[in-house]
Amino acid sequence: MSKHQIFNNIRFSLLFFLLQLILYSFPSTALSKREHLVYFSNTDNELNVYKIYGKKPGKTLMLIGGIQGNEPGGFLSADLYTDMSLKKGNLIVVPRANFYSILRNHRGPRGDMNRKFTYADNNNGMQDKIVNILKKLIQESDYLLNLHDGAGYYNPKYIDKWRNPLRFGQSIIIDYRKYNIPKTKKVLDLAKMAQKVIDEINPQIPNGLYKFHLNCTDTGQADSPHKEQRKSATYYALTKHNIPSFGIETSKFLPKINLKVHYHNIIINSFMELFSIIPEIPSYAPKNPLLKYLVISINGNTPIVVNNNQAINLEAMDSINISHIEANYERGLSIDILKYGDLNDYRKDFIISKNTSIVVRKDNLKFAEISIKISKTRSIDGPNWGEKKIIKYFIVATNGHRILISDGETLNLVKGDTITLIDVLSSNFDSSEMIINFKGFVGNRKKNTGEDRGYKINTGRDLIKRFSIKKQGKLYEVIASMKGKKLGKFFVQLKPAILDYLLLKINDNKHMVLRLGETIPLSKTDQIHIEEIKTNLQDQNNIHFSINDKSIKKGKNYQIANLIELKKSQSNHQLIVKKDLKIIANFTLDIQRP
Repeated sequence: MSKHQIFNNIRFSLLFFLLQLILYSFPSTALSKREHLVYFSNTDNELNVYKIYGKKPGKTLMLIGGIQGNEPGGFLSADLYTDMSLKKGNLIVVPRANFYSILRNHRGPRGDMNRKFTYADNNNGMQDKIVNILKKLIQESDYLLNLHDGAGYYNPKYIDKWRNPLRFGQSIIIDYRKYNIPKTKKVLDLAKMAQKVIDEINPQIPNGLYKFHLNCTDTGQADSPHKEQRKSATYYALTKHNIPSFGIETSKFLPKINLKVHYHNIIINSFMELFSIIPEIPSYAPKNPLLKYLVISINGNTPIVVNNNQAINLEAMDSINISHIEANYERGLSIDILKYGDLNDYRKDFIISKNTSIVVRKDNLKFAEISIKISKTRSIDGPNWGEKKIIKYFIVATNGHRILISDGETLNLVKGDTITLIDVLSSNFDSSEMIINFKGFVGNRKKNTGEDRGYKINTGRDLIKRFSIKKQGKLYEVIASMKGKKLGKFFVQLKPAILDYLLLKINDNKHMVLRLGETIPLSKTDQIHIEEIKTNLQDQNNIHFSINDKSIKKGKNYQIANLIELKKSQSNHQLIVKKDLKIIANFTLDIQRP
């Protein structure tokens, strides 16, 4: 063997050794990737999105659960796929599309979300905002399964009231048997795909009543009895983005939730196999939710651990914040402080003035309750305080919305939000004889009478910190008084402005969801477009953007080469987000050199 051959063999052996070292150093799971996106965090509209990328590239299947809140089979099944690892292909999982309706255990307390998928992008309320996020996720997908529970049992022939062609349970729903994609010769044979899945799963179902049927609603036909489905997610995905879309309906009449979840699972797995999305099967161990403990902060002090069924003793006007739930589940958990806040009071500040309870829920199931007892009442100046309420409500306007604040309640605002004191409602006194004073604000500096009604107060720049409670600039009092005596009050709690996410479109073909402080890889030839921003501010307007001190506007296209000077170092290129004059976020632009 020549010296040259020996050298090549040694070199090959070293390369092989290094490759083996790399493979053993990084386990196979590191080759896959997952993203967890949270929208409207810690509210009763919280939307969690899970993107799971396989170790090998492939098609993307989107799963939507909980778009109607009284259909647990769908959202509990989708939940099992959020922790899945994939060998090939991708998943986008939205287990609880309509968390508010799940908490209410109602199909649609604010209207049916699955009838919001029209072509027009409205922004008339929270449901529209959620639907618009779902639409963008659909655009990223190759297939869609919308998971439901339906009343009765679908049957192609009429048998009785609950088994007939107008029922949906135990069926796979398609809008067309075959869909001809406009302006192309491509045909999507939805019936063939769905029937293949049905033929595979039905032998696994021994009870004939529970076997699945193909249910074609002929949604687009003039004589369809299901024209309302034209506003659904599946019809939108099929006709707008031309992706095969299916509604999966288990029956609400099935005897156990576990059975609904099981049927959803075997259908999802069958579709995944059909679309060559190869899974590592999710674990499924149904169990009753069990609270281990809550982590609660009282008056901003060091958090304490409170166990299930343990009582909390407070003084009147103490503030609490529940920052963590430790249970045998991680998702679908919420906190409800009875008679305070909304359906989900998790990680929010509340000033407690009367006995109440903390209710802990998994989806809409209450599984723990902790009582709060006021053990000592603080002395507060004013007539009849603690007896019959003199002030029923304060009327305020904040960021263009007029609302009522109960006596003693806390209004949570973000620093920079605006508030205007309008009036009070009282059953005992004429409000025109009262003074309503925002402690820490001076409306008329030449003649300060303490009367602050009518002023538009910017909480970011108009307040005097030393007049706040504990002089921290976080909690302020608004007091209604008459002839020097206090009649009622409410509190304004201020939190800093925080960016949830920035949605950036690059070159009209790529989207990036950016979190605080992330780096954006770009080239000077790229074109960027700020498509959407979400902060904890009530008013998302009047937010300003700039790159290297050059102002840019949301909704417009900008060429990177026109915004930067290439002589500058990469670290000097910054995308700055401001509210008023305060920076709430910044991103580094990593400009790749040609």
